Amino acid sequence: MADKEEMPIGEEEDETDLNYTPPAQKSLQEIHELDKDDESLIKYKQTLLGAGPLVADLSIPNVQVTRLTLMCDEAPGPITMDLTGDLVALKKESFSLKEGVNYRVKIHFKVNRDIVAGLRYFHLTSRKGMRVDKAVHMVGSYGPRAEEYEFMTPVEEAPKGMIVRGTYNIKSRFTDDDKVEHLSWEWNLNIKKDWSD
Repeated sequence: MADKEEMPIGEEEDETDLNYTPPAQKSLQEIHELDKDDESLIKYKQTLLGAGPLVADLSIPNVQVTRLTLMCDEAPGPITMDLTGDLVALKKESFSLKEGVNYRVKIHFKVNRDIVAGLRYFHLTSRKGMRVDKAVHMVGSYGPRAEEYEFMTPVEEAPKGMIVRGTYNIKSRFTDDDKVEHLSWEWNLNIKKDWSD
């Protein structure tokens, strides 16, 4: 979250076009039906997708992002936000981080029905209306299962120094190759001199 070239927040441009075209979407049923006579492929698909029956409850989203945690060994307690509740309330809350500490972002999510390809986590950080950082993390492709998946970003260092202390607004987004926005929310991060400030 180091200071970068500051520019006004406007339309959030997506990552650079890498001339990548995602493959055509196939349902799990179609994937299970492919290559029925190839025993090794059947075993491989069971390893990736599980052997259980397909559940197609259309009342719940295919991808559910459940929580985000700032992982920091030096923190006095967990810094976790519940993403299943009122997202507007999160915008009013402020999560605190001591300046200069190393931290990682851990995201918990579920895939319920169909394989989702190319999940990405974006966050756009601004301070006093000026953009100071943009990050795009490739999360990957996942199949449905009952348990939650976890994704951890690489280690980052919180900014330090009197000038960078204060509140940062972060706009987060969870999307996929098909440009489906699974969740979008805003939150605030307060960089402090010490945990107790």
